[in-house]
Amino acid sequence: LYTASGLYEVTGIGYAPNGDYLINKEKAKLQNSPDLTRALACAVLCNGAELTEKEGIFSIIGDPTEGALVTAAAKAGLSKTDLEKDFVFFDEIPFDSERKKMTVVRKTTRGLVAFTKGAPDILIEDCTAIEKDGKIYPMTEADRADISMANDRFSSCAMRVLALASKEMKEGSYDPDNPEGVETNLVFLGLIAMIDPPREEVKAAIKECKTAGIRAVMITGDHKNTAVAIARELGFFGEDSKALSGEELDKIDDEALYGIVDRIPVYARVSPEHKLRVVRAWRKRKDVVAMTGDGVNDAPAVKEADIGVAMGITGTDVTKEVSDM
Repeated sequence: LYTASGLYEVTGIGYAPNGDYLINKEKAKLQNSPDLTRALACAVLCNGAELTEKEGIFSIIGDPTEGALVTAAAKAGLSKTDLEKDFVFFDEIPFDSERKKMTVVRKTTRGLVAFTKGAPDILIEDCTAIEKDGKIYPMTEADRADISMANDRFSSCAMRVLALASKEMKEGSYDPDNPEGVETNLVFLGLIAMIDPPREEVKAAIKECKTAGIRAVMITGDHKNTAVAIARELGFFGEDSKALSGEELDKIDDEALYGIVDRIPVYARVSPEHKLRVVRAWRKRKDVVAMTGDGVNDAPAVKEADIGVAMGITGTDVTKEVSDM
């Protein structure tokens, strides 16, 4: 975790809430770390997962990424059940691929508090203040540079990074139909990075695809550095390979994409429209395109592909309906 007061390492693996917080390789004194505590509280309160225990085995109900956040907080002694007594659920603005963030609004004795988590490069633009040593200060360009540097450091190590922020509001000023109004002028709390390694069998599957004349292309919502690091590890990003972000894709037209699509194995921070453009560019080359996906946002590209493949277990009904298999 990165906060304005320092960089923390969290020990322990899996969902068991056993581990320590280290700063400069020494055990952190959590009672003297208000920034860390505040960031972890935000991670738990902007979260739909639950940590459960049965006969000494810990598991997660809900999304694994959110489960990792709940576990990290539990290692610092923060219980979701206890926090929710003081911060009662009021409303939620769900994640979507355009905003690349989500917000949970909670009610306290002082009014409403919005807790937001999302893509660091997006969320930092919504922050005008930063918490340092338990106090709130205006965000400076130096702060932004430090946060960006920490984000780059995490993502280049193939870590998935989320930014955490919050905002106090008056109850009458909250408009659930205007997320842009809620998710602005936020207070930056921290970055939390976790490793989400590819399963061992993925390397073998990529190798088998290569042997069969099938080229793998990764299209992801992750940061470009994270995506490239994983693609390198899996063996389909070489010295001459290039990666494009959604922002970079927006700057080139379909004809230009058609000219370079065979040299781009990684697309990062993309929208549903970008996925569709990539599929169409490959099909224009007369290649046979298979597209896999599970979410509603994947449905247009899955439908457009020659072979649309929906994930059987995690796939949404919409994606399954438009798929070929």
